[in-house]
Amino acid sequence: MADRHRVVILGGGFGGLYAAKALKRAPVDLTVIDRRNYHLFQPLMYQVATGSLSPGEIAAPIRGVLNRQKNTRVLLGEVVDIDPVAKEVSLKDGATCPYDSLIVATGSKTAYFGHDDWSKWAPSLKSVEEATMIRHKILVAFEAAERSADPAERKAWMTFVIVGAGATGVELAGALGEIAHRTLKHDFRSINPADARILLVDAGSRILPTYPETLSRKAVKSLERLGATIRTGMMVTEIDAEGVTVKDDAGHERIAARTVIWAAGVAMSDFGRQLAQRTNAEVLKPGRIRVNPNLTIPNFPDIFVIGDLAYATKPDGTLLPGVAQVAIQGGAYAAKTILKRMKGQRDSKPFHYFDKGDLAVIGRGAAVANIFGFQLSGFPAWLVWLFIHLMYIVEFQSRLLVFIEWGFLYLTSNRGAMLITGSAGSKSLNESKPLQMTAHD
Repeated sequence: MADRHRVVILGGGFGGLYAAKALKRAPVDLTVIDRRNYHLFQPLMYQVATGSLSPGEIAAPIRGVLNRQKNTRVLLGEVVDIDPVAKEVSLKDGATCPYDSLIVATGSKTAYFGHDDWSKWAPSLKSVEEATMIRHKILVAFEAAERSADPAERKAWMTFVIVGAGATGVELAGALGEIAHRTLKHDFRSINPADARILLVDAGSRILPTYPETLSRKAVKSLERLGATIRTGMMVTEIDAEGVTVKDDAGHERIAARTVIWAAGVAMSDFGRQLAQRTNAEVLKPGRIRVNPNLTIPNFPDIFVIGDLAYATKPDGTLLPGVAQVAIQGGAYAAKTILKRMKGQRDSKPFHYFDKGDLAVIGRGAAVANIFGFQLSGFPAWLVWLFIHLMYIVEFQSRLLVFIEWGFLYLTSNRGAMLITGSAGSKSLNESKPLQMTAHD
């Protein structure tokens, strides 16, 4: 056992998990290290943030997923450093882990473009904690508006700004429109939730910029039917507790909003920066490490970098997107290459990403999809989106629960996880002026 090839995988996301599964019968000692004990189905995070699903329905314990792989151990820990010459990684608690082959799938973190202080007021969707925080902010906003007697304050509570009009921003805007127009339709007495102002703000010229323009236009129409307003060509210059300041060619505009959600970009993870420094790897925008065609770092053929951290390109030179499918295929490719090397064979052909297309859901029964060159919208696209997302959820039990929740949501518009959790709720509500009660009330 001591002379078996040691493979270490950093990260239990899509790339790391699929790489581990590809090595389940290999004659290796496999170690998977993650600072969380669970795999998170990132594409459905916005549904946790908007109360459609609970965190446990899109997360699966990594140990449970890999417990039948006898060659695999899972370690809970945060990797903070690497010695690429000695071939070992260091954990935050001081422990070290040696390797013969290393697969780095640590992903990315949220980019606030030099304004990290904005994260206090505009959480992103990178973790379960952030998703539940966003759910908290959305629901407390309606509660505070219900209690407020000041029209200006009530309007600020009922204004929701989403920064970033990629797939995540569009899906969040659609879900918020569903909440305002359907889920909460009959729940309040002093406010009409449908009066909520939902603003989708982006510095680009159109929403869903990686999709064909025709699908972007259809997405705009679907969002507008749900009451959302699209503001493209708008750059955010300030975010604080009271709202957002945006800028376009006409000048600055102040938007009073108590709920701001950030969906505008990603940056290199802290370990990614350390890895680049230790290996003298080239870092290219948007914070990715340039890799060889076989996904290894130049001069370090034993270190594979996959997913959001890798600057890998298509044959035409365009950067591969930071989506789950790229990470999944990269993880499987790295595992296959390691197995070939162990058998004394030459590396596989350069990594080639098979683009299966893009999907974004916009409310109940509506989506846009660019699949294998075919463009779909409306209910057919929604069915494709539903099937694909169910297929890639790791655990069967979670697939069943999510399917039931989605069926319930489609038939009734009710969301099963509309809970205000955490102790900050009372503070947020106390920030609003109390509603003046009358005999009629």
